[in-house]
Amino acid sequence: MEQEPLLMIPGPVPIPQRVRAAMTRQAINHRGPEFGAAYAETVQTLKTLFGTVNELYIISGSGSAGMEAGVANFARDKRIVSLVNGKFGDRFAKIGARYGTVTSLESEWGTPLDLAALEQELEAGAEVVTMVHNETSAGIKNPAPEVGKLTRKHDALFIMDGVTSIGGDDVRMDEWGVDIAVVGSQKCLAAPAGLAAIAVGERAWDRISEKRPFYLDMAAYRKSGSGTPMETPYTPAVPLFLALHEACKIIEEEGVPARIARHRRMADSVRAAAKGWGVDLFPTLDAHHAYSNTATAMRIPDGITDKDLRGTVKKFGIEIAGGQDHLKGKIFRIGTMGGVGAQEILATLAAVQFALKKSGFAAGDGVEAAAEVLLG
Repeated sequence: MEQEPLLMIPGPVPIPQRVRAAMTRQAINHRGPEFGAAYAETVQTLKTLFGTVNELYIISGSGSAGMEAGVANFARDKRIVSLVNGKFGDRFAKIGARYGTVTSLESEWGTPLDLAALEQELEAGAEVVTMVHNETSAGIKNPAPEVGKLTRKHDALFIMDGVTSIGGDDVRMDEWGVDIAVVGSQKCLAAPAGLAAIAVGERAWDRISEKRPFYLDMAAYRKSGSGTPMETPYTPAVPLFLALHEACKIIEEEGVPARIARHRRMADSVRAAAKGWGVDLFPTLDAHHAYSNTATAMRIPDGITDKDLRGTVKKFGIEIAGGQDHLKGKIFRIGTMGGVGAQEILATLAAVQFALKKSGFAAGDGVEAAAEVLLG
């Protein structure tokens, strides 16, 4: 049997064979009815995952392109507050600084955001807030509903990175008061990397900048997407669109509630394994923050190196993630997103448990603890 690496990182994720096959067909006319129908059907599934009735468009570009589209079109020359408690919150702040005036409200990575400081900034006239809903660099889920309430109270726009939560966790864009939300194709959707979807509410459309980027011009996407057949303003990455279309068919077949429940169960099982091993989870929580349901971050025990841990796991053909930037060598992360299930989870946890013990750490039986959760 051909051996392929098992990616158990916070994206990209293993791609189902049906999705891979969708990319291998002959080219089709991206201005024709077949492409338009696939685009429109994909949008309908994504709207359900976003929890929105708002307009939604797909960009040929990664999740970061979607983040930049949100800022460049709707936050140019505005006062922006960027909430930062991880790498991707920091990226949002850096994007914002290219287009507006940014105040970065920084917490230690993996610790709660300062909502009181946010309200102070909003009271002082901030016009836009950016936040990463699910910060995989630290394994923490940030309080979108609370941030949405504050932005609506002060008539500011809320731009949310849902790149690693949409499709794998409960997201309610409209209910939470999110004005612009973004997802990436290679995370919970289990499609190839290279596409971003962005949903835009009416409050944001009313405030769109007159000076917009060319390729990421959301007004251009709106114009092209309003016709029949549905189109993109510029040549799209057609094979990726067709792959995402197939991935969305798989999501519809599984059912959105069942898919979210599976993601939660997988994350619960990894956290149960950590407890069984005696390994500390990395994030610090409060009443408004939670553990990520798509990526679990754990501290590397004292006396063990990243090479000892992840290097040993990789010898089994399984890749887990390490820490980023200043967290390199301090934490490791296991992704639980996309189409993986109990088999992949248990194989990964068994490899990690072996690596811990081989490195001299007196790990308990985390695999059994995880299995109990997965069977439950």
